[in-house]
Amino acid sequence: MPSLFSLYRKIFFGRKPGWNEQALPKIRVSSGNIALSRDKVEQYASVCGFDFDGKTLPLTYLYVMAFRLHAVIFTHQAITFPLLGMIHLRNSITRHRSVGVDERFDIECELTGSQVTDSGLEFDLVSRAFVDGQLVWESLSTYLYRIESASRRVRPPKGNGMAWDTPQVWSLSDDLGRRYAKASGDYNLIHLHPLLSKRFGFDRVLAHGMWSKARCIAQMMLQIGDRPCTVDVAFKLPLFMPADVSFASEDGEESLVFELRDSRGRRPHLSGELRFI
Repeated sequence: MPSLFSLYRKIFFGRKPGWNEQALPKIRVSSGNIALSRDKVEQYASVCGFDFDGKTLPLTYLYVMAFRLHAVIFTHQAITFPLLGMIHLRNSITRHRSVGVDERFDIECELTGSQVTDSGLEFDLVSRAFVDGQLVWESLSTYLYRIESASRRVRPPKGNGMAWDTPQVWSLSDDLGRRYAKASGDYNLIHLHPLLSKRFGFDRVLAHGMWSKARCIAQMMLQIGDRPCTVDVAFKLPLFMPADVSFASEDGEESLVFELRDSRGRRPHLSGELRFI
């Protein structure tokens, strides 16, 4: 698998002219016969709150492997805009079966399409993981390259309206980004240290969106077990650290609805739904 450290050097410090207002081409990259590190998986599970049994991968772990291929696409010459202009809007993960840490994977990622919206250019990256030719896991990430417009109105994000009676409360320290980076290999500077995040216009470090999703899923693993499922989330407001956040979920017959909000339960950071398949 490619090194994220070397790719981030190109992403953060390479110069790109900006979006040329053209649709993006389809780009596909892949890597085969991938072996995982049990120590890294255990470290990731600890940071994200999963109870790792030493055998079964956390539901979100293959995303950190697939993201390395995302970064390869970001550095492609056809992507003319910088990473710092991009926002992760939505992510969907489907686990077709539980997978083990000792299995070997073929992972592919494809930029499948793009469209211009009122906010800018949206594009989708589809990632798939195979074991012996069988699809075991897949993900869809939607990104936005934001284009500022004087006529665009920014509306505050809305929650999903679920009851908020007895939420879980989590305290996030400002070193969470560094611990997640060490476990995942994703050393995005805006998540590491205030001095680095300020260089890119943020007063404090931001929690990684995919950490937020993983932490929410870890909280629901007793209900999920090893059942095949799809977990969709929309990333709402940025989560600056240190911070206290609140989490709650509601059970349905074949689904779970959940949300991560601020400590008062008013402003949503992430809204999601889990469906069993």
